[in-house]
Amino acid sequence: MVFSSHLFVYYFLPLALVVYYAAPRRMRHLGLTLLSYAFYGWANPAFVLIMLASTVVDYFCGLTIAGGLSGGKLERLSPGTPRSKSQRWAVAVSVLTNLSLLGFFKYFNFGVDSYNALAEWLGLSGLAIESVIRVALPLGISFYTFQSMSYTIDVYRGEARALRNFIDFACYVSMFPQLVAGPIVRFSEIADQLRERRHTLQKFARGVAFVSLGLAKKVLLANPCGKVADTIFDAGSVVTGDAWYGVVAYSMQIYFDFSGYSDMAIGLGLMLGFTFAKNFDSPYRAESITDFWRRWHISLSSWLRDYLYKPLGGSRLGRTRTYLNLAIVMLLGGLWHGAAWKFVVWGGFHGVLLAAERARGKESFFRGAPRVVRIAATFVLVGISWVFFRAADLTSAIRYLGSMAGLVEAAPPARLLGGLVYQPYYLATVLLATVIAFAAPQTWDWTRRLPLWKAAVCVLVLWLSLVMLNTQAFNPFIYFIF
Repeated sequence: MVFSSHLFVYYFLPLALVVYYAAPRRMRHLGLTLLSYAFYGWANPAFVLIMLASTVVDYFCGLTIAGGLSGGKLERLSPGTPRSKSQRWAVAVSVLTNLSLLGFFKYFNFGVDSYNALAEWLGLSGLAIESVIRVALPLGISFYTFQSMSYTIDVYRGEARALRNFIDFACYVSMFPQLVAGPIVRFSEIADQLRERRHTLQKFARGVAFVSLGLAKKVLLANPCGKVADTIFDAGSVVTGDAWYGVVAYSMQIYFDFSGYSDMAIGLGLMLGFTFAKNFDSPYRAESITDFWRRWHISLSSWLRDYLYKPLGGSRLGRTRTYLNLAIVMLLGGLWHGAAWKFVVWGGFHGVLLAAERARGKESFFRGAPRVVRIAATFVLVGISWVFFRAADLTSAIRYLGSMAGLVEAAPPARLLGGLVYQPYYLATVLLATVIAFAAPQTWDWTRRLPLWKAAVCVLVLWLSLVMLNTQAFNPFIYFIF
């Protein structure tokens, strides 16, 4: 089910709010869990079983780590206390189970196809794997496996206390606002809220504002920018100017699409009494790639930092090991986004840039330059990386980069592309999106106070979004495929 759909806006969301607030306080997590499972299983009920399996394993692993299987009191572990063999086994089972689920469902097809391509390239086509199985990717598996793993790891590290109530834990894993595309909510960030939280009119109103602005980002900005990007990237042959225009359009599409989803997720959480962490902080205002990753998809970048980069040694083991750790983290981060070599290259590109910035001893290649130059140069580098993200495959990405550099001669029909993508509506939308991305305040900051005029703005953009929604075809969020 998609937030930007009539089914969700007019039916599911009102029903969810009625069920949640009509239920007795002690039954709210059960109601929210059932609603979330219905939300997740709407497209394919079988996917629910995979999420449930991950939930059950991590619940019992958490109890084992906390010494609660025998019914004893669950205490938060001391960070400096040695862990027992059973505790180490429990966290290992949790991590291996989740990574196995993620690895099989997300990378089985990729692994078979890559092996067969290598065998053919080596002239060993007889060794190719003849597989009739094609594994369907469950929606949101990249997000809820990371989220569920954070529970056992946080309990093991002593950063949170385990939950005794299975329904409370199932509610945490399956909560529909951020289930499919994040933000990745760590257990330590929300543990206290699962036990007790406040429901206020102010919090609910701010949640409505978040949802309104997030829906507007998706419907009014991301979708039209996506039309431009799709037309140019799918054209096959483009002139240099059109290629750069397509990159700008896609940069705006992916930002407003994903930050719009995050805004709606945060807003829905507020409407249910939860406060999730900020997931975007004006990333296109970043002055370096390092700064960009502090601002873009904050929940993922901080998860990779705390659960992968630091355990690998971080920057504590010397410069060479630091660069290697950065490369490993970004390569795996790229692969997390999608089972294709283009995502590996995308992650590697960012890893090289991060390592190079670290090697210079400063956080920017452009130190000493005016701030506007640093921001513009960083945006260009990020835009180049988005080509690998958007192109159909690695070959298409390289060809597109050649068009951007003027190294690929466009076919004569490419000149006709301008008539489709330079229409006033599309130009105005891409320009407006760019201005907002670089100059407007973040939703997180703008909604802290909601005077009458801000409330009126939220009502207006919500109305415009719902009207525009009637004119657009089904268009899921980009990160649904990750």
